[in-house]
Amino acid sequence: MIKYIALLRGINVGGNKLIKMADLREVFEHSGFKNVSSYIQSGNVIFDAKETDADAVVRKIEKKIHQSLGHQVTVILRTAAELKACVKGDPFKRIKSGEDVTKFVTFMSAEPSNQPRLPFVIAKENVEVLAIKNRAAFVVCRRKQNGMFGFPNAFFEKELSVAATTRNWNTVTKILELAEKS
Repeated sequence: MIKYIALLRGINVGGNKLIKMADLREVFEHSGFKNVSSYIQSGNVIFDAKETDADAVVRKIEKKIHQSLGHQVTVILRTAAELKACVKGDPFKRIKSGEDVTKFVTFMSAEPSNQPRLPFVIAKENVEVLAIKNRAAFVVCRRKQNGMFGFPNAFFEKELSVAATTRNWNTVTKILELAEKS
């Protein structure tokens, strides 16, 4: 069995694509996955599967969610080993989080073919991309003048032509901790 983490894009955000985690776990269980658990409402599901073809697993999950819950949802999949490598390679070590600074990882469906020179800043969003490796971008977001934090998803999807979903660093490390315990 392979330990996977499914990161669902855009559910339970701003009142859109509302999915209860109990319903989501049930979809995964009815899809034949084992040891299914979820973490917070943003669509982070940890599970075991026999399938080794990650693309087939993604297609299966997206199809079952659409059939069972009526939502078209993009799923970004990582193995627990891939997530562990992501955390271990932590490029944030020199960055301190605080009231005005937050660290994020943007998980992408594929390596972008046109990678920008790093580090680079998305000025409109007040976001700095420190590194892109293994289909993940390590991003520092600074509070904008309006008090909000920028969000890098649109940049990655539009400019780099990849599906993406973003999690804060604390969520990423907690998901890994839970995956290693299950």
